[in-house]
Amino acid sequence: MDFLYDNIQETVAYLNNRTKDFKPQLGIVLGTGLGKLVEELDIVLEIPYQEIPHFPVSTVQGHAGKLVFGYLEGKSIVAMAGRFHYYEGYSMKEVTFPIRVLKFLGIKRLVISNATGSVNPAIEMGDLVFIRDHINLLPENPLRGANDERLGVRFPDLSKTYDKALNQIALDMATKHGVRASIGVYVSTQGPNLETPAEYQYFHRIGADVVGMSTVPEVLVAAHMNLPIFVVSVVSNKCYPLESIVETTLEDVINTVNKVEPKLTALIKELLSHL
Repeated sequence: MDFLYDNIQETVAYLNNRTKDFKPQLGIVLGTGLGKLVEELDIVLEIPYQEIPHFPVSTVQGHAGKLVFGYLEGKSIVAMAGRFHYYEGYSMKEVTFPIRVLKFLGIKRLVISNATGSVNPAIEMGDLVFIRDHINLLPENPLRGANDERLGVRFPDLSKTYDKALNQIALDMATKHGVRASIGVYVSTQGPNLETPAEYQYFHRIGADVVGMSTVPEVLVAAHMNLPIFVVSVVSNKCYPLESIVETTLEDVINTVNKVEPKLTALIKELLSHL
């Protein structure tokens, strides 16, 4: 595992050299169709992923594929405009490598966004869901293998991974602004196919509220490094009850998320005062 730590340090040194005196306080992962938040930043520097040592490259439509450094509401931010997924063919260590880099750049908290399907009949398309817990159905774990104590402990505890108080603050803010929102459980699947009706039924029965193909690996690595997180999902399609399912394309997902994105951007900007 020595190579992972060394690769992180090499990447961090490269980024520090590029950004000079800029020290990010907060990291943000922007999911499918949620990249416009960077337009709100007072941008200091943008670096395409392909220029960064050891970084994968985004291959999914709706992911710009760059690190953006700048200021938002007085906070120094590093934003991942595009994430990586297991279904793209990357290993879990590659998928989560940027999260480790952000931690070593000095961020104190990580905000993660994603697009999801609803498996809760009370949660509609366009809703926001602040994640309080997750169910991991992915076939691989980024912590598998020899553990490097310089990164985290062998058996990280996940009982307090999600910040209940911050979720409630976010929910109160959404309610104040008339934005439909709730607090729920995220279930992560491998993808890239959307799930079957029987699988949606299963997710509902095991206690999930939304389903997606990302986020959990990032959360696991953040927890491994004692990095506090806040996760928000934008519901792009409704998957339960089963009669509500309609055929969904990536373009449909992006179009739905684009309509909600201004509300999410405004909420994150207001939430920064509590981070």
